[in-house]
Amino acid sequence: MSDFTLTRTTIRAGQYRGVLTTRARLSETPALELVFLGSSVAQVQVTADPENDRRWSVQVRIPPSSINEGVQTYLLREVSQGEVLDSFAIATGTVLEGDFSAEIALLRAELEILKRAFRQQSDPA
Repeated sequence: MSDFTLTRTTIRAGQYRGVLTTRARLSETPALELVFLGSSVAQVQVTADPENDRRWSVQVRIPPSSINEGVQTYLLREVSQGEVLDSFAIATGTVLEGDFSAEIALLRAELEILKRAFRQQSDPA
């Protein structure tokens, strides 16, 4: 289990912002990286909170070259342990309408399977 908790506050104008907290006392500022398609694409700016030595402001610019048609998933990872602290996706393009419709249809089918299973379990016969 991680000592860190990263809470996203906003993604606006191509920039991720969040707050990193920890229960542990650290002697140095944690290092984070933005990962896309398995590779580190940006170093994350981590700034200490002057009022709380267990909290940092987190900020990283999402590289425009990584934004393409479809769904791109990004991970914010703590460098020393490689632990993923947050993730987000950016969806763009015209093909998404079909992608989302197919995903919703799949979720509905899975929900029907679960409903049937619950009915069978609750049926006293």
